[in-house]
Amino acid sequence: MNPPPFAWEAWYEAVGGRTIDIAQVRTYLTQIVEEQEPRFSGPVAPVSHAFASPAEASAHLKTKAREFGADLVGICEIEPSDVYVGRAVPGRFAVAVGQRMRWREFQVVPSRESAIECLRVYFTLGETVIQLAAYIRSLGYACQVEHPIGDSDLLHIPIGLKAGFGELGRHGSIINPEVGPLFRMGSVATSLDLAIDHPIDAGIAAFCDTCRACRKYCPAHAIPDERRPEAGVDHLGNPRYVVDTGRCFPYFARHNYCSICLPVCVYNHKEWARDFEGHPTKLFPTVVMDDPPPPRDLPQPMRHVYPLLKRS
Repeated sequence: MNPPPFAWEAWYEAVGGRTIDIAQVRTYLTQIVEEQEPRFSGPVAPVSHAFASPAEASAHLKTKAREFGADLVGICEIEPSDVYVGRAVPGRFAVAVGQRMRWREFQVVPSRESAIECLRVYFTLGETVIQLAAYIRSLGYACQVEHPIGDSDLLHIPIGLKAGFGELGRHGSIINPEVGPLFRMGSVATSLDLAIDHPIDAGIAAFCDTCRACRKYCPAHAIPDERRPEAGVDHLGNPRYVVDTGRCFPYFARHNYCSICLPVCVYNHKEWARDFEGHPTKLFPTVVMDDPPPPRDLPQPMRHVYPLLKRS
């Protein structure tokens, strides 16, 4: 069953409003609204470029996406279940893009630095999807921007899983076998006929069944012990882990957008758990775990379905 779009403003109202005030975060949010949103759409060239095959078209777009700043690129076919309730997405295919966040900004979490880094990547990856969409329109094909910041029509996680970005982790984010979970996603929906990628099985989901790092370090106690068959299955057929949003969001909204579950994930801590520009970093972050605020819940159908974990 398709979920409703995440009700950001209603959730903030439920926890007493927006209290995180970081100048750089405000700057990125303003730039996304004022500079990027007007460029979400544009004219489509009257003559369509002819590709020899869908495979050629896919390879070409993947190359361009990387030129525009993507670290991960994959393509999948859009299914009705990939679209939020009440939304519509023209086009049959999604070109999914991901961009890694800088490890050096997650040396302490939550922190102002980690919060700023999240918004920085929302902005820079937003530029990637906007440029990719403009390029696809220049080829003569209609498309739609699905911005990474969250108010999109497509569900980023299912799209990323089908596009081969990785496997679904216990913490509810995709874990990529090369860059771990510390990346953000966006996509472009298009009518251009493309060859698709497929979900991968790198043993990550099986590893998550024994690793509980994100659960142990979640100060809100929002990450589950067990998979929940009633929540459906992921693209490998595994029952899903479901995060308790009513516990997660109040902490997220008070503590610099939290993100603890991402840098403590074991898939960050291999030989590539370092800063790629040479900055000195630690293998494991310093985690600040304050006492969580009381859980808050929105009434259905405004919220996604989630388990009420460790509720008294």
